[in-house]
Amino acid sequence: MSLPYSNSTSGRSAMDDIRKTIQAFGCSKFAPMEDFAEGKVIIQFEYRGRMVQVEASAKGYASAWLKENPYSNRMRMTRVEHERRALEKGQIAVWSILRDWIKGQLTAIETGILSFDAAFLGQILLPTGETIYERTTSQGLLPAPEKDAKP
Repeated sequence: MSLPYSNSTSGRSAMDDIRKTIQAFGCSKFAPMEDFAEGKVIIQFEYRGRMVQVEASAKGYASAWLKENPYSNRMRMTRVEHERRALEKGQIAVWSILRDWIKGQLTAIETGILSFDAAFLGQILLPTGETIYERTTSQGLLPAPEKDAKP
């Protein structure tokens, strides 16, 4: 099985789809951002006074892509070019991943499967600027993950 989203080509249009989806859902604010130094895509939006921040790592995706597509001396590019290609794929794929995840969460809310808070609990921003997930992690409120479990 190939890595999902490895053939994505719609980074910019996926961002536009996210904007349209959350706007149709009734969100009042939307702010996409790319952190080039950290290799992250960050989306913030507001729904009924609740600020939400969702992040995805293009570097993390690139790392997964490189595991599936390791560099070989037979390639017609250098290792650095291959790694740059992986990051470019990651920068496109994360937009599509976020689009599909947000659309899935909002659909679950609309159909009564989840409440808004349940769907986005970890991503709700606290007045301090950190997410609920970041706060619970920093305070050790979650059990430690199993050693063999993937994050």
